[in-house]
Amino acid sequence: MNISSDITVNEGSSVTLLCLAIGRPEPTVTWRHLSVKEGQGFVSEDEYLEISDIKRDQSGEYECSALNDVAAPDVRKVKITVNYPPYISKAKNTGVSVGQKGILSCEASAVPTAEFQWFKEDTRLATGLDGVRIENKGRISTLTFFNVSEKDYGNYTCVATNKLGNTNASITLYGPGAVIDGVNSASRALACLWLSGTLFAHFFIKF
Repeated sequence: MNISSDITVNEGSSVTLLCLAIGRPEPTVTWRHLSVKEGQGFVSEDEYLEISDIKRDQSGEYECSALNDVAAPDVRKVKITVNYPPYISKAKNTGVSVGQKGILSCEASAVPTAEFQWFKEDTRLATGLDGVRIENKGRISTLTFFNVSEKDYGNYTCVATNKLGNTNASITLYGPGAVIDGVNSASRALACLWLSGTLFAHFFIKF
């Protein structure tokens, strides 16, 4: 007879969904969260479904089912969208030689989708300036250098923002021989070659 409309709330809010049904005999009303693995959905055998301090993983479709064993259950659905501030889930330092193409990538999860900005020190970067291009596609933003020069090396800041907040991550563009996290990038390459040679020798001796 009556069911709550789709709703959008901020993470941490309290939500109450209503599903009223009539029938003879009186139907049993059940709520189930559809947007989770089978058998793990939140279940409530009541006309009201109350969720306090809602989390982002509780967003999605909720199904109300009314059943009295006279016929197939009557089913309706309500969608809950949970807004939350951005958090950067992936940001990786990148090494590239002078004259080559370099790409820094930044991935952020957020609802609504985050907007991205890139900075080098206190200077905001923009597409077309100093031979760089910024592309934002959904939750991923990339900063592309078409012809890397010495002045391009350094630390860059990716800032992800939506109406609930912002976050940032520092990403380094470095060249051959640079020291990243206390390890020389050339040493990394030599170590990889040594390891590959050792594994090959072991394989050759064994077989």
